[in-house]
Amino acid sequence: MYIVNIKRRLMYKKEFDSSYTAFTSDGAEYLVQNTDIKLVGVDYLSVAINPKDELVKVHQLLLDPKDIIPVEGLNLDDAVPGVYTIHCLSLRLVHGDGSPVRCILFQ
Repeated sequence: MYIVNIKRRLMYKKEFDSSYTAFTSDGAEYLVQNTDIKLVGVDYLSVAINPKDELVKVHQLLLDPKDIIPVEGLNLDDAVPGVYTIHCLSLRLVHGDGSPVRCILFQ
């Protein structure tokens, strides 16, 4: 999934592009039920596709049952393929339901 949005350079466009690649509720449900994934990164502005009901459902599916952490706007342009440890450093926001993060890769 990551490679599609980066190749299209969507994060470098000035206007929002609704044709980005992300998760549907079916895809999110599959991850929850069939994997032990703890973090999902997407290289655009949302881990879920439009319309709005899918946006909400995907986030609920990932977060509610298994606490799979969605990282949106992930930029791995300069990362070489390999095995890494990722640390996502979030801001502590009172009464927030999300936060901007700085992700750091360690090889």
